[in-house]
Amino acid sequence: MTFDGHTNNITGVAFHCEGKWMVTSSEDGTVKVWDTRTGSLQRNYAHKSPVNDVVIHPNQGELISGDRAGIVRVWDLGESVCTHQLIPEEDVAVQSVSVASDGSLLCAGNKKGNVYIWRMIQDAELTRIVPICTFQAHKDYLTRVLLSPDVKHLATCSADHTAKVWNLDPDFPPAKMAAITAAKARANGRESPAPEAKEPVANDPVASPTSPKVHDLHVGADLGRSGELNPITYIRGNAPANPEPQQTFPVQPDGPPMDMTTGTPFLETTLANHQRWVWDCAFSADSAYLVTVSSDHYARLWELASGQIIRQYSGHHRGAVCVALNDYSEPR
Repeated sequence: MTFDGHTNNITGVAFHCEGKWMVTSSEDGTVKVWDTRTGSLQRNYAHKSPVNDVVIHPNQGELISGDRAGIVRVWDLGESVCTHQLIPEEDVAVQSVSVASDGSLLCAGNKKGNVYIWRMIQDAELTRIVPICTFQAHKDYLTRVLLSPDVKHLATCSADHTAKVWNLDPDFPPAKMAAITAAKARANGRESPAPEAKEPVANDPVASPTSPKVHDLHVGADLGRSGELNPITYIRGNAPANPEPQQTFPVQPDGPPMDMTTGTPFLETTLANHQRWVWDCAFSADSAYLVTVSSDHYARLWELASGQIIRQYSGHHRGAVCVALNDYSEPR
């Protein structure tokens, strides 16, 4: 079956949990939703610049997309509206987005190597997206961010030839030790200052912004969770009404544990055996392994506990730029 409609390169693909529909993003500036049974176009959402990535919220009723203008948009499939528009760093392309398997976190990475994490809070009638953490994961071009299935790890890939795995679990031993040390310091009246987001520096290509623009809007009750889609809708990516005030990215108490020495989440491991750009990665269902692919033509399977290569896959005659893992250990 062929899905015709995009007029430029396709940059992202994601499937409904039951395979009833799929979503694609493209450099033509659109996000399209397709019926996989008929091949027909069901939704067409327009950004004002090329779209680099798109993912499906686990509720199956919302899409999250990121574009080259530096905008992350959340689309409500039931209401066919853009409900949130996030601008972590204006005019800096968002290369990749990821949403937690339980819907609790949203993560975006941009071309400067900066990562932004928001907490997604679903109230009765309102979805709130609260910024909780930002850090520089790589000093070079970032290609992918990916939250693990257990939401305890965050993987990032980069043009610097590495993939890194960051720990988001408060029970991670170094994080627990740091928390105990901080608690003792507070008890003794010597509280250590929490790491803060960097102030933007003029002409600094890796400076992290502290004033992302965040807009919230009420979300309709019908999120299309049945998987059935109404006839085609064309929506332009205008900013939602009733924008919230600009927000910063302070380190939040309920955010990921931060390494006080680096101002980043705790770095578990750096996977550094690729010889060229690392483009994409995929976690195993138990979050214990990671597959990476690179311009060096190789795919590699890593054990995260040891940081060692378990298997190396060769055969591509050009760079490998995307990967998906069908892990049969995943419950079905």
